[in-house]
Amino acid sequence: MYYIGVDVGSVSTDIVLLDDNMQVVESMYLKTKGKPLDIIKEGFKILSDKYEDEQIKAVGTTGSGRQIASFLIGTDAVKNEITAHAVASLEVDKNLKTIIEIGGQDSKIIIIKDGIVTDFAMNTVCAAGTGSFLDRQAERLSIPIEEFGELALKSKNPVRIAGRCAVFAESDMIHKQQVGYGEEDIVRGLCEALVRNYLSNVGKGKEIQSKIFFQGGVAANKGMKFAFENELQMELCIPKHYDVMGAIGAAIIARNRIEKQNLITKFKGFKVVSGEINTKSFECNGCSNRCEVVKIANKDNNSGFFGDRCGKWSNCS
Repeated sequence: MYYIGVDVGSVSTDIVLLDDNMQVVESMYLKTKGKPLDIIKEGFKILSDKYEDEQIKAVGTTGSGRQIASFLIGTDAVKNEITAHAVASLEVDKNLKTIIEIGGQDSKIIIIKDGIVTDFAMNTVCAAGTGSFLDRQAERLSIPIEEFGELALKSKNPVRIAGRCAVFAESDMIHKQQVGYGEEDIVRGLCEALVRNYLSNVGKGKEIQSKIFFQGGVAANKGMKFAFENELQMELCIPKHYDVMGAIGAAIIARNRIEKQNLITKFKGFKVVSGEINTKSFECNGCSNRCEVVKIANKDNNSGFFGDRCGKWSNCS
């Protein structure tokens, strides 16, 4: 029997398959490309070639697109990213106290005490604190992002780059190029700028204690890990499945709910890889909030709604 977790973000859609021991059997890190439904179908097509519907015992979703994914797949748990990341990380190490997570479009910090989340913060506004900031600068420098971290570690004289704003950081980086600083020193400076931005915004006022997990796509960058450790004077541990921890947490949460309540999964089956899904939005005029509600429907005219604050529409899904 297996458990599926899906984390739908703006940059990537992560899909994992866990076995009864909560070990990762399948792991997919797919670029969302603004088409989450198509990407989910693509991932489930891969799974459908290997597994049967009857083998799936529970399914969970998380991420910014968790509601639309839930409608498409049929899930047993829909949870926010904070909870999902914390659950997955604590499954790996019960002594964990801090989670630093940096993805493509957002970053977060989670503070844990005695196995319980006691505080957290997210940054979804400034690009200078996210992976897209590094991607953009790597492109400008014509350096493959995969080589960014190794290059940063070669620096002997890192330059200080303004990191409070992505626009100012880019202008400052261009200036440093023009005056002749080496690529490795600029790259190291960019990593340190992102770390300063993270700690002064997302981590502001937070008591960061060891043991610390560093996860999200940016954790693959060795330069970022070094910059964090240098700034915090503490070691950062990168879990084996650092890039899909949200999806792992969603699968574990779904498993726990099914087992504790002795439920049968709502999984609709791998047939989700076929069939057309239509999406449209409308403004609800039921109150002063005037929420933009998204309606999704399949060929069988089964509909789901999300985006409303009060639950008037989403509770009808």
